[in-house]
Amino acid sequence: MVNSRAEMEIGRYHWMYPGSKNHQYRPVPTLGDRAGPLSSPGCFECCIKCLGGVPYASLVATILCFSGVALFCGCGHVALAGTVAILEQHFSTNTSDHALLSEVIQLMQYVIYGIASFFFLYGIILLAEGFYTTSAVKELHGEFKTTACGRCISGMFVFLTYVLGVAWLGVFGFSAVPVFMFYNIWSTCEVIKSPQTNGTSGVEQICVDVRQYGIIPWNAFPGKICGSALENICNTNEFYMSYHLFIVACAGAGATVIALIHFLMILSSNWAYLKDASKMQAYQDIKAKEEQELQDIQSRSKEQLNSYT
Repeated sequence: MVNSRAEMEIGRYHWMYPGSKNHQYRPVPTLGDRAGPLSSPGCFECCIKCLGGVPYASLVATILCFSGVALFCGCGHVALAGTVAILEQHFSTNTSDHALLSEVIQLMQYVIYGIASFFFLYGIILLAEGFYTTSAVKELHGEFKTTACGRCISGMFVFLTYVLGVAWLGVFGFSAVPVFMFYNIWSTCEVIKSPQTNGTSGVEQICVDVRQYGIIPWNAFPGKICGSALENICNTNEFYMSYHLFIVACAGAGATVIALIHFLMILSSNWAYLKDASKMQAYQDIKAKEEQELQDIQSRSKEQLNSYT
């Protein structure tokens, strides 16, 4: 074998200094032997695994739900306050005539606070449930096991989301009512502003009676606004803001319905996944038990053969 120059130098050193043979020389690592920070698993691989564990469908549904609820609650709250101001200033000057309506609107504003708080928590819970039931969590945390309690909770979320979806369909339909009322008033004002009727005597005969919508009683005064007075109402900032805010609130309610339908599909898929996982877990347990019994039989048979020999 051909010795390298380094080994020859070490042998020469030992021949010149015999007492140094017991000294242990540790090889100096070369640059190729040193592990760089990029050669070992680092932040990039961890980020890839973390991104693989994100339930993107639940995340999109949560963002859509938060956005829809925020639009409905925020815009609806301000639009209701503007509606009360319009009624008090123009359609019902007597406070006792719209006292019941004011109490109902105030109650609805408190309900809006409750809806916003509830759906903030419910959206976070559904997002967490999506994290723990996605298949990527199985890859991140190793062996995946489900219990009957977990499947029951998933089934409960499916039922609750279905009920909330049906309820929000009603909210979406109810939020379209003020949009319809304000649209009728706005379209009437557009007729008054049109060149065919503007400046003619028939303008004062074009009226809007909000009593026919049932929001104020029939004995409310004046209750009906006609002609130029109605046009002035349409030009106010309260009317413009309330009309457009009701439209945005209705759109927010529709977005919330879509988000709940999306959540319902996700939860149903997760529940089916948990059900299949539980069946696979039971099959693996039975298979492991049978293999253990087979190994026990084989070991006993070998012991008996050894005892005969």
